[in-house]
Amino acid sequence: MTLPAETAEIASAVKGFMPGDEGEALYAVATSARPGTWLEIGTYCGKSTVLLAAAAREVGAQVVTVDHHHGSEENQPGWEWHDTSMVDPRTGRLDTLPTFRQTYDDHLADVVTAVVATTAQVASWWQTGVELLFLDGNHTEETAQHDYAAFAPHVVPGGLLLVHDVFPDPADGGQAPWHVVERALTDGFEQVSVTGSLRTLRRPRPKPVE
Repeated sequence: MTLPAETAEIASAVKGFMPGDEGEALYAVATSARPGTWLEIGTYCGKSTVLLAAAAREVGAQVVTVDHHHGSEENQPGWEWHDTSMVDPRTGRLDTLPTFRQTYDDHLADVVTAVVATTAQVASWWQTGVELLFLDGNHTEETAQHDYAAFAPHVVPGGLLLVHDVFPDPADGGQAPWHVVERALTDGFEQVSVTGSLRTLRRPRPKPVE
C-alpha cells in the first residue's frame, strides 16, 4: 500500500533516522500485518512510530512503543548522531521524551501506547503475543541480542519481524542488527523482503496435519 502524502509529511517533520524509501516500505509491510498488538522497540522521537500508527489505523491494530528516551550509544556526546538540542539542561543527559510527547499528542494517541522503560524492564513482564515486532533499539551486540531473545518468541505464527539498520557488510555499518537477522533465520523465520537496511521476516504458520 502506498504511503499517504499526509503521513509522509508528518513523518518527514519528525527527527529520526529512517530514510524515505525504508519508511515507505515499513508502512507497506505493516499494512499487510494482521490486527492485534504490534510492538516497536526503539522510539526516539517517533518517526517510525508515525508510520506504524498510520498502518495500524488501516488494519485495526494497536502499537506499543518502548524506549527509555535517553538515546542509544551513537546518540551520546562525542558520537556521530549526538543532537545537542535533545540534551536536558537540568540533568545534562540526552532526553528525547519531550520531543516525542509532542508527536504523540498530535498524531499517535489513538493507536499507540508509549512505554518509557528499558527493554530489560519490559521483558520482565511482557507476555502478550505480537503480530508485528519492529526491532530498532540500541544497536550494541549485547542489547540487540537481548531484545531479539526477549521479544521475538512472542511473535505469533504468521507474524512479522522487522529489523532496521541491517548491514551485512561491516563497511556499511554496525553488525549487531545483521547478527539478529542471521539468528532469526536460524530460528526458522523466513525472509519476506529487503529495502535498504530494513529486513522483513515472517514466523511460518504450522503446517496442517494430514
